[in-house]
Amino acid sequence: MTDLPGTADCPCGGGRYAECCAPYLRREEWPPTAEALMRSRYTAFALTDAEYLLRTWHPRTRPDTLELDDREWTGLDVVDRVDGGPDDMMGIVDFVAHFRLDGHTGALTERSAFVRRGSRWVYLAATPDAE
Repeated sequence: MTDLPGTADCPCGGGRYAECCAPYLRREEWPPTAEALMRSRYTAFALTDAEYLLRTWHPRTRPDTLELDDREWTGLDVVDRVDGGPDDMMGIVDFVAHFRLDGHTGALTERSAFVRRGSRWVYLAATPDAE
């Protein structure tokens, strides 16, 4: 896993890394909201921290292993959020994650479901788009 200096901008776009996702990826705190967890998971993808991604994935839907590819994650746009606050039991976060791979740019659009497991938010799964 690669870490960033505390003065660097956080890959998720939420401010300085030291105050944004660093406490979560360094295992000092647990994200208090579904959006904070989603942002920290994006940052974990950007920093190739597969262990954090697996640790924050619901055991019912988590893969046994996770192989990260060579994508360079270049930006995150949070499009919408439904619930997922400090007092909620579930939440949905819609986002677009931008990347570069093999000289081409792309984007991953996902509507992610998060649930509380005990007192901690965990990623459950991508949800089907509402039609």
